[in-house]
Amino acid sequence: MRKKELKLVVTFHTTADAMAMEKACKEYQAPGRIIPVPRAISAGCGLSWCAALEDREQIVSMMRKAGIEEEEMHECMV
Repeated sequence: MRKKELKLVVTFHTTADAMAMEKACKEYQAPGRIIPVPRAISAGCGLSWCAALEDREQIVSMMRKAGIEEEEMHECMV
């Protein structure tokens, strides 16, 4: 089992947005991975993007370039 760490968790309005995020991150070689939304967070869809806190600026920049809109950005133990 993975040790829980404080991470950046990006939630989305729809599953389509989450899937677009995964595709864009591969294209732009941005760090992170798709995970189920943690229980501590309430979100519009059941998927979220998880990345290290220090990657926040890179993730935000990539999302703007790709035209992806997040529901919210959280810092939580994942």
